Amino acid sequence: MSTFNRDRDDGFSLIEIAICLMFMCVLGGIAVLNMNGIMPGLKANKAMYQTIAQLRRGRELAISQRRLIELQFNSTNQIQLLRIEEPAHTKTLIATATLDGHCEFRKFSSIGSDTPDGFGNSSAIDFGSADKLIFSTEGTLIDESGDPVSGTVFLGIDQHPEAARAVTVLGSTGRIKSYRWAGDKWIP
Repeated sequence: MSTFNRDRDDGFSLIEIAICLMFMCVLGGIAVLNMNGIMPGLKANKAMYQTIAQLRRGRELAISQRRLIELQFNSTNQIQLLRIEEPAHTKTLIATATLDGHCEFRKFSSIGSDTPDGFGNSSAIDFGSADKLIFSTEGTLIDESGDPVSGTVFLGIDQHPEAARAVTVLGSTGRIKSYRWAGDKWIP
């Protein structure tokens, strides 16, 4: 058996430490540059999840409270849920959600195609000719006359079409589905 003798001068030299710091700075710089391209997509994802959460909350409240819940899209980035009280048909504000990160309801002219669900893409919030959107006590999304209505909510950030998102609602079941724009098509 041989023993390994070590010098008392073990450690890293100043040159080795400088080279490691240089590599870390280069990798850090690359990461910062890539974050600028990633941030709009992350912000759009957050807005999409906020929209989905508000829609699901409205549906679940309608079912659990056995009351009609009206869904309103106010301004360019706000969703409100209102409970319709019986028998007077008065409305009580249940929740308001404001989209974060400069996201808004937006339809990009450069994106001409509709989502695979095909519920419409003529405007940022497209539920056909429905004036009011209401979750019924069975969980379906209906219009003011009680007919099921399907539609799409398009989301995005100004001047960032790569961050386009869409949320669809199938009226007859209340199913909510999300999509993101992949440059040439909508993908789930």
